[in-house]
Amino acid sequence: MTRKAYVLVETEIGKVEAVANALRGKAGVVAADVVTGPHDIIVTIQGADADALAKLVIDGIQTTKGVNHTTTYIVVGDSGNK
Repeated sequence: MTRKAYVLVETEIGKVEAVANALRGKAGVVAADVVTGPHDIIVTIQGADADALAKLVIDGIQTTKGVNHTTTYIVVGDSGNK
């Protein structure tokens, strides 16, 4: 079963579009949407399990140039999404 998570990303000033574009090219990233509010980008990711999601966040998202901070929310319920 595939696991899904949302990663809220704060970027360096002036780096939002560059970070979003870089994230969109990574394996496991379903979407990287630029948003308004306290975070700059909401990234939707998928992986085989929670460990795969954590690896993607730690090795793939947090290491992206221009990323200052991330907050990750792993989806725990089905909520009708298949």
